[in-house]
Amino acid sequence: MTEFDEDVVIVGSGFGGSVAALRLAEKGYRVLVYEAGRRFEDEDFAKTSWNVRRYLWAPAIGCYGVQRIHRLPHVMILAGAGVGGGSLNYANTLYQPGAAFFDDPQWRDIADWAEQLAPHYATAKRMLGVVEHYPHTGPVERIMRGAADDLGVGATFRQAPVGVWFGTPGERTPDPFFGGEGPDRTGCTLCGNCMVGCRVGAKNTLMKNYLALAERRGVRIEPLRTVIEVRELPGGGFAVTTERSGALVRRARSTVTARQVVLAAGTWGTQQLLHRMKHSGALPRVSDALGRLTRTNSEALDGAIATRVPEELELARGVAITTSFHVDHRTHVENVRYGPGSNLMGALATVLVPGDRGLSGRLGALVLRVLRAPVGQLRLGSLRRWSERGIIALVMQTADNSLTLSLRRRFGRLVLSSAQGHGEPNPSHLPQAHAAAAAIARRMEQEGGEAAEARGSWPEVFGIPLTAHFLGGAVISASREHGVIDPYHRVWGHPGLHVVDGSAVPANPGVNPSLTITALAERALSYWPRRGDDDQRPMQSSAG
Repeated sequence: MTEFDEDVVIVGSGFGGSVAALRLAEKGYRVLVYEAGRRFEDEDFAKTSWNVRRYLWAPAIGCYGVQRIHRLPHVMILAGAGVGGGSLNYANTLYQPGAAFFDDPQWRDIADWAEQLAPHYATAKRMLGVVEHYPHTGPVERIMRGAADDLGVGATFRQAPVGVWFGTPGERTPDPFFGGEGPDRTGCTLCGNCMVGCRVGAKNTLMKNYLALAERRGVRIEPLRTVIEVRELPGGGFAVTTERSGALVRRARSTVTARQVVLAAGTWGTQQLLHRMKHSGALPRVSDALGRLTRTNSEALDGAIATRVPEELELARGVAITTSFHVDHRTHVENVRYGPGSNLMGALATVLVPGDRGLSGRLGALVLRVLRAPVGQLRLGSLRRWSERGIIALVMQTADNSLTLSLRRRFGRLVLSSAQGHGEPNPSHLPQAHAAAAAIARRMEQEGGEAAEARGSWPEVFGIPLTAHFLGGAVISASREHGVIDPYHRVWGHPGLHVVDGSAVPANPGVNPSLTITALAERALSYWPRRGDDDQRPMQSSAG
């Protein structure tokens, strides 16, 4: 019988990887987690986004923060880095998607997903400490309610479900969630810097729940290790090779063997690995469907900003996302904020241009707008107190659009590239987002904001949308012809390899996907046998 260094190696420590770590440890497996990012204690996070070495992820230039930024021809992607993955810089927003998501043709005939996932959503909510309705109302919440009313959709307005320990602001409390087994917590101070990294200890990151409990059960987490190869061994199992993240020399490569491997490196990381391993022959039987049905959640990031706001209009006070409404049956709008001083991401914002024009038309509209009011546009575009003068509008859709990702050689290197995929074209702008941003701007002026105006982003000017929720490309399917993994999240052709992150998600949920990724992972891991027991899952040839 072959001996392995580990029972299971998990690549990544985000929502899927953290669930896998805890549940496999509970079932008796020896588990090692590799994470490309660094480990953060609460006090290690950046105080504001201007501390780029602790905020941005660009290890080649010494930045080991929580915010990744990737670019493809058809989308710019915001993602997370560090032990805890996207939970470190996500907006702690935990919606459950509607019926359209579960009824998507890609997977609706495999199972009754709403019914099957219901108990796992309940578990995910308990583990992530979901507060079903954000408990505070301030100027931003009033503005959002008013904007919904003005658009004729006031009945869809709601306070967001969030994963935050509110408690007594600033007061340290013994673990309130897991009977004292989890870490102590501090009540939320509404500082607004959830997406820079919560220095207070109020945000329910994965280090406060799944990973904390997993480590107590013997799981080992190795940070700053980038997985560069997963190779199937001739006698079964896998060799996993890592190197120090960001190292240009002295990369300190090492290899361990494992009976099974769980890929949970986020959609960008997992797709990178699978594409490269398929190309190199390390994982030769990965489905040719790899890269298809890559989703952006059909998102846009627009918003509104004023040149000046009265002191009492505290737009930056609160958690990152607090409310939402639906512009139409498939378009969901949320307010987003950064805390005072965290103004760096404002550099992505600019004039909102008509998205239905070509590049020259969009650039012309931008120039014309600036020439008509150069001083006003200069003041609106200033990064000074940007987070305190504006509201970001995160807009998501359940629309059936997608990209197809593949490897392309560029300047002698293999890189991920994109093309339009199945369904509607992946949008470069959303008219519904422009309408919502304009409504928010009007309400902001009514609340005292001077010269408030709807705003777009520089990538959108060039026809490239922004997404904070990059999904799919290694999706659940009934057969290898239609996806990369089976209904139990095993890779077709490599059943000892599993995918339990956002890349498994087959459709646009139209809401923040973290809760869904967690629930899908809970379901997948519930089928694993205890270590040493017989596997009751069907052989892959008959799965699904």
